[in-house]
Amino acid sequence: MYDFAIIGGGIVGLSTAMALGNRYDDARILVLEKESQWAFHQTGNNSGVIHSGIYYKPGSFKAKFCRDGSRSMVEFCQKHEIEHDICGKVIVATEEQEIPRLETLYKRGLENGIPVQRISPEEVKEIEPHVSCVGGIRVFSTGIVNYKQVCLKYAEIIQQQGGDLRLNTKVLQISQSGKNQVIETNKGSFETRFVINCAGLHSDRMAKLGKANPQAKIVPFRGEYYELTPEKRYLVKTLIYPVPNPDFPFLGVHFTRMIDSSVHAGPNAVLSLKREGYKKTDFDLRDFAEVITYPGFWKLAAKHADEGIQEIIRSFSKAAFVRSLQKLIPEVQAADLVPTHAGVRAQALMNNGSLVDDFLIIQGNNSIHVCNAPSPAATSSLEIGKAIVAQIPQQSYLQSLVA
Repeated sequence: MYDFAIIGGGIVGLSTAMALGNRYDDARILVLEKESQWAFHQTGNNSGVIHSGIYYKPGSFKAKFCRDGSRSMVEFCQKHEIEHDICGKVIVATEEQEIPRLETLYKRGLENGIPVQRISPEEVKEIEPHVSCVGGIRVFSTGIVNYKQVCLKYAEIIQQQGGDLRLNTKVLQISQSGKNQVIETNKGSFETRFVINCAGLHSDRMAKLGKANPQAKIVPFRGEYYELTPEKRYLVKTLIYPVPNPDFPFLGVHFTRMIDSSVHAGPNAVLSLKREGYKKTDFDLRDFAEVITYPGFWKLAAKHADEGIQEIIRSFSKAAFVRSLQKLIPEVQAADLVPTHAGVRAQALMNNGSLVDDFLIIQGNNSIHVCNAPSPAATSSLEIGKAIVAQIPQQSYLQSLVA
């Protein structure tokens, strides 16, 4: 018998388990992960950025958790000697028509309490000599880290707290047994008083298994990256982002210096034909059918048809991908770029065609379901974990744990 069972061993699931261990000293905590290692999917395939929170709507969970999370993540890395670098980033306008959007973004950064500075093209070149732009924003608190290393430390702490960590354990069914819940897996059954669903790409399905309404469907978007060849890494000193299109839910292709000194360029954003589809050829009939028969997808596709077509073109044409990057750094050539790993973003989509633009955490029967936690979830993970624990109803068995 467990007090809490967390489904999903990504950064949100592990941070939640760690937060539970901090809150309830004597709790029996179980973490179930179907893969053979922690942080295998979204967490392990992201760009490793410690985000500042500049993009997000003031007052939203994303804005608050990201701003606070960037600080707590840095403190965590310092405490546990995890390599990281607060290198900052620049967001640049490459055309005059982008200047109003740049100003709006700058004001949003100020509203969110983030240290930002409006800078001229000349000042941008002092930071990033190879960038071509008509104006920019300097974001001081952005950093880089390896989130897999962070997750391994989370897991180590959970074990020290007495938590039970199970890899290679796939959840098949969730059923009610009196006041408790029984989780059926490929490695046997586990009984628990409370379930926390942090299943990422499968979070909506897990919510339904737990008889909860996920309120949206997970639609997988693959983000493909190139990497600068070692002799061309000098072109990028920190992180370089374009001004995002406010009508499109993704940030656009950009340059990211990784903690291992490599430089990644991307990602684009294309529909994945499989929830865990990291290659163009990956296909799963169930995953594909769920998306293609979902009314919300067609409404989204119609609304963003032009941008969607451009993303697909970038996916199949290296030349088109390079042209997008050349808007930021004109010197970049196709020969300077080699393909590297892709990531898949679990994005919740409403039936009306609107993307869920904030973290979505839903209460169920003796359960909590995290049904939308894309970027900046890694940056925000410590804050999300604490917020989930704070939402757990203070029932008698939990009160006894506190006592």
